[in-house]
Amino acid sequence: MKALITGAGGFVGHHLIDHLNACGDEVMTTDRSIDGLDITDAPALLESFRRQRPEVVYHLAGASDVGGSWSTPQATFRSNAEGTLNVLWAAREAGVDRVLTVGSADVYGKVAVEDLPIRESLAMRPVSPYAASKASADHVALQAHLGFGQSVVRARPFNHLGPGQSNRFVAAALAERVARNELDDESHVRVGNLSPRRDFTDVRDVVRAYRLLVEHGVDGEVYNVCSGQAIAVQALADELIALARIPMELVIDPDLERPVDIPVLLGDNSRLCADTGWTPEIPLTTTLADLLDDQRRRVHTT
Repeated sequence: MKALITGAGGFVGHHLIDHLNACGDEVMTTDRSIDGLDITDAPALLESFRRQRPEVVYHLAGASDVGGSWSTPQATFRSNAEGTLNVLWAAREAGVDRVLTVGSADVYGKVAVEDLPIRESLAMRPVSPYAASKASADHVALQAHLGFGQSVVRARPFNHLGPGQSNRFVAAALAERVARNELDDESHVRVGNLSPRRDFTDVRDVVRAYRLLVEHGVDGEVYNVCSGQAIAVQALADELIALARIPMELVIDPDLERPVDIPVLLGDNSRLCADTGWTPEIPLTTTLADLLDDQRRRVHTT
C-alpha cells in the first residue's frame, strides 16, 4: 500500500512508520516537525495530498495533551476537530481510497460500572476539552462516510505506552523519574493520583491494529483499540519501582493531579478482534522494561 501518515513525527507515528515499512508498504509522512505542514492549513494539506497521491491515510496528527487542554481549549479543538475535517476533505479531493482517523477512548468520559467494559455503542460524554475535541472529530469522520460516502474507519484507542513516549503521559513520566533518580542517587518518586485504572496497550500492538483496520475494517465503523484489561496507575508505578536499580519509594505530590480524573477506563475489543483477527501480543512487563530503558538513555544524554 502507498500510505501517508499525518502526525508522523509523534510517538505513535514513529512506531507506525516502522511497522508499515516492515510490512512492505510505501510510506510517506507529514508533520509540523518534518515538513512544517499544519493540518489546520487546508489548502497546504490538499496540495500535499495531491502531490504525494497516497492510497490510504493514517490520520494521527493533532493535539494529544489531555491535561494541557484545560488551559488551551481553543487550540486543542482547532487542531483535533478542524484538523480532522481538513484531512478528510483533502483526502476526498485528492482521491484517497481510505482514511483511518485516530480518536480517543477519552470521548466516553465518566462511565458507570454497569457500562464496563466499554463498547463502541456507548454514548460519548467527554469531560476534558481534549475529549470534546476528539468527540467532534469522531462525528466529522462519521459525517464524511454517511454524507460523502467516503471510505473512513474510526479508531478509538485507549491508553497506549512504550519506548519513545513523551513524559507528559503517566507511564513515561514515572519511568523518567525513576531513571533520573538512578542517575542522581535519589529515592523519592513523585506521583499524582494512583487510583485511576486504565486499559493499557503497547504502542507496537496498537500500530498493528491500525494497519489491520485499514485492511479489514468496515467502512464507517468505529473500533476500540484496547487490551480489555484495566490496570491501576499504582500497579505501573510499583512495577517501575521494582525495575529500578536502586531502592525507591513513591511520594504523593498534589501538584501532579489533574482537575478531573476518570476513575476507570476499560474497553471491549471484541469488534476489532472479530473483524481483523488482531490480539495484543506484548506483555505489560515487557512494555514497562522497554519504556524504562528508553528513559534511561534519554536522561543520560541530557
